[in-house]
Amino acid sequence: MDYITQGFIQAIRLLFSGDAQTYSAIFTTLKVSTLSISISLLIGIPLGFLLGYFTFPGKRQCRAVVDSLLALPTVVVGLLVYAFITRRGPLGEFGLLFTIPGIAIAQTILVTPIVISLTATAIESLDRRLRANLLTLGAQGKQIAITSLLEARYAVLTAGVTAYGRAISEVGISMMIGGNIKWHTRTITTAIALETGKGQFAMGMALGIVLLAIAFTINAAISSLKRKSA
Repeated sequence: MDYITQGFIQAIRLLFSGDAQTYSAIFTTLKVSTLSISISLLIGIPLGFLLGYFTFPGKRQCRAVVDSLLALPTVVVGLLVYAFITRRGPLGEFGLLFTIPGIAIAQTILVTPIVISLTATAIESLDRRLRANLLTLGAQGKQIAITSLLEARYAVLTAGVTAYGRAISEVGISMMIGGNIKWHTRTITTAIALETGKGQFAMGMALGIVLLAIAFTINAAISSLKRKSA
């Protein structure tokens, strides 16, 4: 147990001393996750609204596909994106491999189905009289969409927070697409895996503490949003 205690003490020292290597991984993680979640919200919320609000041929099949993608393995996403952005791939000329934008693209593919599915569920759960009332008041198109999303705002925010939690804690994509390059694309999860494997238990624990703090914050935010939407 001594090495655990000593590791924890050293981890706290690393965090409070502002260790550059530790905080580089933290800031890279926040940068990548924020970029990917921003893109996924811009794509996922409109698509989720369309899927939840309208009835069209093949809707059930579309919903089944989106829901199936919620369990998409991160390494599969990493493999597919790697095949496209590697130097020999169709997007190789853009130099996205082993870059933060490359990781963000893959994470966006991973978490966008979460945003779409939960947003669609939120829209479907709205009072059916809302649409009729809006039409009676003369609302059209964009007005209906904005009002519906405002009514379901807590559930939609929950979708975003849930997706952010998935993005910030994944390791397969960050390892395959980012390459775990020190000072450049090394994230919290890849750094934990690397440093622990090297015997640097203190740094692994320090980053683990940060990741747990973020996870608890996300869970607290989700619980708060669920209470407000109830």
